[in-house]
Amino acid sequence: QVRLMESGGGLVQAGESLRLSCAASGVNFKIATMGWYRQASGKERESVAGITSSGTVDYTDSVKDRFTISRDNARNMVYLQMNSLKPEDTAVYYCHTNYYGRNNWGQGTQVTVSS
Repeated sequence: QVRLMESGGGLVQAGESLRLSCAASGVNFKIATMGWYRQASGKERESVAGITSSGTVDYTDSVKDRFTISRDNARNMVYLQMNSLKPEDTAVYYCHTNYYGRNNWGQGTQVTVSS
């Protein structure tokens, strides 16, 4: 059974930083593409960043140059370093992997950025 558990959310002021963590279990982590999504209140869930098993990364345009996704295959962890946070980054952030054709999500962690 795939389990993803996020941590690290919180309330910060605009311009500050947060680091989200996601612990994965029940997967062969080394081959899994991992991603971060977010869902703001009243909006659809959107992809924020992804990282392949080989370390190739991609970001949605609105977070490029501010967010960094990384992974630690020895610890089955994926991270999202978020710098220069803006109020529009406020959302619930979810860890995701599509493992053998099945989408798997964590429970989410709230990030709130005040202006």
